[in-house]
Amino acid sequence: MQHDKIVVGLDIGTTKICALVGRKNEYGKLEILGMGKAVSEGVVRGIVSNIDKTVDAIKRAIRQAEEQSGINIGIVNVGIAGQHIKSLQHNGSITRASADSEITQEDVMRLTNDMYRLVTPPGSEIIHVMPQDYKVDYEENIMDPVGMSGVRLEGNFHIITAQSTAINNINKCVTKAGLEIDNLILEPLASSMSVLSDEEKEAGVALIDIGGGTTDLAIFKDGIIRHAAVLPFGGNIITSDIKQGCLVMQNQAEQLKVKFGKAIAEEASEYEIVSIPGLRDRAPKEISLKNLAYIIEARMEEILELVYAEIQRTGFEKSLAAGIVLTGGGSQLQNLVQLTEYITGMDTRIGYPNEHLGKSRIEAVKSPMYATTVGLVLAGYRSLDERGSRQQYDEYTMTRPHEASARQNTTPAAQPTQAQPQAKQPEQPKQPSKAAGFFRDILTKTKGLLIDDFDDKQY
Repeated sequence: MQHDKIVVGLDIGTTKICALVGRKNEYGKLEILGMGKAVSEGVVRGIVSNIDKTVDAIKRAIRQAEEQSGINIGIVNVGIAGQHIKSLQHNGSITRASADSEITQEDVMRLTNDMYRLVTPPGSEIIHVMPQDYKVDYEENIMDPVGMSGVRLEGNFHIITAQSTAINNINKCVTKAGLEIDNLILEPLASSMSVLSDEEKEAGVALIDIGGGTTDLAIFKDGIIRHAAVLPFGGNIITSDIKQGCLVMQNQAEQLKVKFGKAIAEEASEYEIVSIPGLRDRAPKEISLKNLAYIIEARMEEILELVYAEIQRTGFEKSLAAGIVLTGGGSQLQNLVQLTEYITGMDTRIGYPNEHLGKSRIEAVKSPMYATTVGLVLAGYRSLDERGSRQQYDEYTMTRPHEASARQNTTPAAQPTQAQPQAKQPEQPKQPSKAAGFFRDILTKTKGLLIDDFDDKQY
C-alpha cells in the first residue's frame, strides 16, 4: 500500500535547508511526520559554494526531521535550481519493425530514453525529459500513442539541462551527510506539484516561485509543462537593498522586510516610523515605512519585469487563462499580488501547498515557503508510482509471448481463461535417430568431465 511508504524531500535553498518526512494516508493525502530546518550558509543563488557548511546544515535538518518523525532517514529526493538551468525543445523519432503491430509502452520509453543521449554543451547534463506530444506516421498531436499502429513514432520533448559541476556538488554534499539521492528534481517542477491544480495546468498558468536566492518560473499549458527558467534574483537581494538604503544590519533588514515591508509604496503611510536598536552606545535608528516600501517596490518591479519578459519570450503570455500563481517565501510580501497584476496585466493568486496535505500537527508546512519541499515529497511518490507501473508492464510483457503462443495452439472456441489450466493435446514424441543419440551421449560425458575439472580447481 502506498500509505506504508515513507518519502523524504530535501530542499537545499539559499536561505534555508529543509527536510520533510511524509507519508500518504488512506485518502491519498500527504501527512507530514517530521520537519527539519537549518540556516543555509554554503549556498549562493541556488548553487553550492561551500561544501562543508552545506553538509553541516543538511545534517542538522535531517537530524531534526528524524527526531520529530522517529524515522531513520537514508534516501532523499533533492531539488536543484540556479541560473545554470536551461530549457529547450527537441524532436526525436524511432522506426518500428512492423506497421501492423501496436505501439507499446516499451516503444515510447525507447524514444524517451534516446533523448537522454543528446549531445549537450560541454559541462551540462540532461536532468529531465518531458514529452509534449507525439506523431505516428502522418497523424499529429497525439497525446498517448500506445495501442496505435504505425512504423514511424515521433515525439516533441521538453528537455531541461543543468550544470554538471552543480549536480556533482549536490551529490557530494548529500553523500557526505550520509544520505543517498533517489531523485534529483528541478525545483519549479516540484513547486508546481504542490500548489497548482490540474485545471490551472490545462487552462495555462505561469508559476513564479520567489525564493531567497532565485526566482523560478514554470509555464504550463494543456496540462503539459512548456517552459522552465531560473532567474538569479530573489528575496535576499531585497534584503541587501534595505541594508544599504537604511544603513542597518543584515538581520534587521530581513526583519523590516518580513514584518513591515510592502511591495507598493502608495500603500504605506508617510507617518509610520519604526525604531530599531542602534549599535553599541548609539541611539536607536528610525526608519520610515514609506521609504522602506520605495526600496522594496523598486527591486520587486525589476524582478517581476524580468519574469514577465521571460514569459513573453516564450509566446505564451496571451494564452495563460489561469494567469500567474506566486509561491515561495518571497510571495508573502504585502501587496505583491496587486503589483504583479499591475505589471503583467494577468490574474494572480498566492499558491499554498494545502490541496495535497492531510491533517498534520506541523501547521507551518502550509506556508508558501515550503511549497518546494512539499513538492519534492510528492515528486518522490510519483516516481514510486511510475516505477510500479513500469514493473507491472515488464511483468506483463514477459508473460505475453507465452500467452500468444498458447493462443496459437488453441482453437477460438476453446480459449483458456486465466484461472483454468490450458487444455493442450499431447503431441507424439519423435524418436531420435541413432546418430543423434550417439552425439548426445558424447556431449553429456564431455560436460561431466568439464564440470569435474572445474570443481577440482581452487580459485
